Amino acid sequence: MSYKLVIAEKPSVAQSIAKVIGADKREDGYLEGNGYIVSWCVGHLVELAPPESYDEKYEKWRYEDLPILPSEWNYQIAEATRKQFGILKKLMEREDVTGLVEATDAGREGELIFRLVYDQAKCKKPFERLWISSMEDQAISDGFSHLKNGRKYDDLYRAALCRERADWIVGMNATRLFSTLYGQTLNVGRVMTPTLAMIVQREAEIDGFKPEPIYRLSISCGGITALSDRFEKKHDAENILNVLKEQKTAQVTKIDPADKQEKAPQLYSLTALQRDANRFLGFTAQQTLDYTQSLYEKKLVTYPRTDSRFLTEDMETMIPDLAGKMAAKFGYTRKMAVHPKQVINNSKVSDHHAIIPTVNVADADFGELPSGEQKVLSLITARLLSALGNPAVRNEVDVEFTCADTVFRAKAKNIREKGWRDIQEWIMGSRAESTDSEDDKKEKSENADMLACIATLTNGKSYPLQNPKMEEGKTTPKKHFTEDSLLSAMERAGADEMPEEVERKGIGTSATRAATIEKLVRIGFVERKGNKKTKYLLPTHKGVALITVMPEQIQSPSMTAEWEQKLLDVEKGAFRDAEFMSEIEGMITELVRTYKIIEDAEVLMHPVLEEIGTCPCCGRHIVERQKGYSCENRQCNFVLWKQNRFFEALGKKMTKPIAVKLLSDGKVALKGCKSKKTGKTYDTTVIMTVDENQRAVFELNFEKGAGKYGKSKNKKD
Repeated sequence: MSYKLVIAEKPSVAQSIAKVIGADKREDGYLEGNGYIVSWCVGHLVELAPPESYDEKYEKWRYEDLPILPSEWNYQIAEATRKQFGILKKLMEREDVTGLVEATDAGREGELIFRLVYDQAKCKKPFERLWISSMEDQAISDGFSHLKNGRKYDDLYRAALCRERADWIVGMNATRLFSTLYGQTLNVGRVMTPTLAMIVQREAEIDGFKPEPIYRLSISCGGITALSDRFEKKHDAENILNVLKEQKTAQVTKIDPADKQEKAPQLYSLTALQRDANRFLGFTAQQTLDYTQSLYEKKLVTYPRTDSRFLTEDMETMIPDLAGKMAAKFGYTRKMAVHPKQVINNSKVSDHHAIIPTVNVADADFGELPSGEQKVLSLITARLLSALGNPAVRNEVDVEFTCADTVFRAKAKNIREKGWRDIQEWIMGSRAESTDSEDDKKEKSENADMLACIATLTNGKSYPLQNPKMEEGKTTPKKHFTEDSLLSAMERAGADEMPEEVERKGIGTSATRAATIEKLVRIGFVERKGNKKTKYLLPTHKGVALITVMPEQIQSPSMTAEWEQKLLDVEKGAFRDAEFMSEIEGMITELVRTYKIIEDAEVLMHPVLEEIGTCPCCGRHIVERQKGYSCENRQCNFVLWKQNRFFEALGKKMTKPIAVKLLSDGKVALKGCKSKKTGKTYDTTVIMTVDENQRAVFELNFEKGAGKYGKSKNKKD
């Protein structure tokens, strides 16, 4: 009997496929049955080898060894997944395996994962490609009925290799270049660094912003408050204000009612979903991707890593039934419009269509899903039903009053027909906790009052003028980046320099942007600050320093966006992979050859550390560092760790005020400490001493002569 070997990307996906095609016999590392063997990779089993695999001299980082440009690329098996690679290799070599089915994720990275395993195992057997956008049983079955020639995706594989190797060349060479020149590890990445540059540039604009005064006049007339245009000079506004105070009436010179349609929104691409999940729910881009990937593997949504916001023509007939089941699932009983053609556009779907829920949601137990997945699924479902709906209709009325040769304007608006907004509010309000704020309610009330007043006005008629006054304000800077606004900026980067016919602009892809942001945070170039709902992405001192010394070609979002477009052209067979790699190698060679170190960079790289007290061991300054409060004398061992077991056992943290008090007084009074054993709270005083190894030792001292209670060394863990 002959078999087809099916290779999926993850064990969970392999199990779903095996169930559909009848491979139900479980073996070590694979499933078998019905003429199929189904196995899996575990992420990237095969990875690019480090520089020292080419030459031992690269084990040390030296400027004179740069650039490192392999002529033939070395790969290695990831140590953690060596066993699974061995299983796949043996399966490929089995004589009864006559062909393979590539069932990794249908995208650039999925293609790379399979091909590298296939090539590393030196397999020559023919393979076919399973290309599906949903893990539903029917989608898998249909996919196996229409398997594609694997070689059809050679250009996709070439683009994936270019992306991987370009990232290696830029990251490996630029990181070693700047690290050796500036004496500390400075991680550089083809996409990561331009993203950091955008964050640093935004903060520089905010820091350098100088607010300018602006002046406007306001009047009350007919129960409506109307505003003038801005005045740049205060005395101009004051002169007209003096005239206004002498006037008794203002004339209505315009009443312009209009109905404006607000089209239904487009379906979600991954980036659009991540932006809304950040704005409405406070999720990071990575959290949203993780939740959506899990929903995909549970067969509840379609493939998440997509740039498209439309569906294909062959899906049109299934949309009404899907929409009806989703509305019923979420308890929406009102009459619902369904316009499938609004979400259909073949020309705007490349590898995968937009993210939508699957019909399986109708039978899913919502309560069994983790909270984050529930909320993301609600967003996706709300967007599907909204995108199919009628336009929302806004009633807007513009009113103008004229007095003292000055025009005063007011605008009132309300939603006359909710259209698609009705179902979005229904689902979002009940599932995603995104209801109107108090400010929203106040604005709606004010609009309603204003519309009632406008209804009593007559164009050309004059009305009593009341309360003329001058309002003084200031211009405001741009806002700090949130993940929502940063994702938008990454998606639009370089758009101004690219022709209109270019399909996708920006840096990174929908599949990689979240990981880029997370890496910037993880390696200390960016930090998240803000409240639970809104967190801003701010550059650290190290991040600002890196961009300050980074040349334009590495940090330019426009250049990186151009590279991304060329990768897309390689994917389509419209640009040669060799030419792309030649450009990357040329850029790095030129960078190494011509880069001049920036003077005074040492000061820039090492910020002045805040002094918070005196070291009890050597008398030098104690300064705040990332993980604790330590002595500026590197030979001294004294440190107060921020993650401190002794204080955590009390339900407290080693904060800066506590550290300052310990250093100045040798003790600190704490209120509301909590016993882990009894759960009771108590007040105590922590006394600090130092042992013979220059380590802090803490003791508890209770009032009223209770004496010492407990002792613990101050260890990081």
